[in-house]
Amino acid sequence: MAIQGKQGSRDIPGRRTAARVFLRNKLILSGLIIFLIMIVQALGANWISPYDPFKQNYRETLQGPGWKHPFGTDRFGRDILSREIYGARISLRVAVISIFAAMVVGGMFGLAAGYFGGWIDLLISRSMDVFFSFPAMFLAIALAAMMGNGEGNATLAIAIVYMPLFARIIRGSVLAEREQEYVTASVALGASTVKIIFSDILPNVISPTVVQAAICMSYAILIEAALSYLGLGIQPPTPSWGTMLNEGRTYLEIAPWISIFPGLAIMLAVLAFNLMSDGFRDALDPRSRRRPGAPSKA
Repeated sequence: MAIQGKQGSRDIPGRRTAARVFLRNKLILSGLIIFLIMIVQALGANWISPYDPFKQNYRETLQGPGWKHPFGTDRFGRDILSREIYGARISLRVAVISIFAAMVVGGMFGLAAGYFGGWIDLLISRSMDVFFSFPAMFLAIALAAMMGNGEGNATLAIAIVYMPLFARIIRGSVLAEREQEYVTASVALGASTVKIIFSDILPNVISPTVVQAAICMSYAILIEAALSYLGLGIQPPTPSWGTMLNEGRTYLEIAPWISIFPGLAIMLAVLAFNLMSDGFRDALDPRSRRRPGAPSKA
């Protein structure tokens, strides 16, 4: 009980330090602001979009950016800004669901492999190595092609691609944690395996997983856009940043804004997640924090 009290007393200052590091970094705040803007777009698309993203108006086809249509219109006269706003909902939904599923399933495999070891570790590790033998983009395209197009299959393909990565990260962390004294003490006290894994070990290995999840979010958005661009993801007329790029590729010379604005949206989303991942790493990893008064690295 005394040990738990000491750990709890160190936990609150640690959290305050992590929050302080996160909020003082301007780049991190920039990424967080961009991410919040995307969240507002996704959740409030029905209210903030100026036009119906599906409505066609052949009198206003291929109009350049202006007061009436700030991002211009496409070949069907649909407002690009409205479609970009609705596209944020699709891209974020696919990225969040796929990476969360990959983190949960891969984390379960990693926990089992790292804690039990032996043939369980060998079986899981060798199975994950099979997935690592393929490039992520190629594997996602192959899986989406086999399962068929659509948002659900694209989400599942991305989840399968990144599941082995989370399994490996969790496994490595668990291998180090299971040798610690608090785990040995829990075993000696007769704690159940489930309690040791989920109550003792998991909270201590979650930090690198959170950082990796933020990084994988950016890759998930890129893969979803690539799948939609190739016709393997979201299907027209549903607005998606990838499908918008595909629709605008034949009009790059006469109407480049059709592809420019969804491309910028993808770039900003990837930038936001990368900045946030750096912030999570600095806030959650004490070794990355610079001590007050310590010289900065050149």
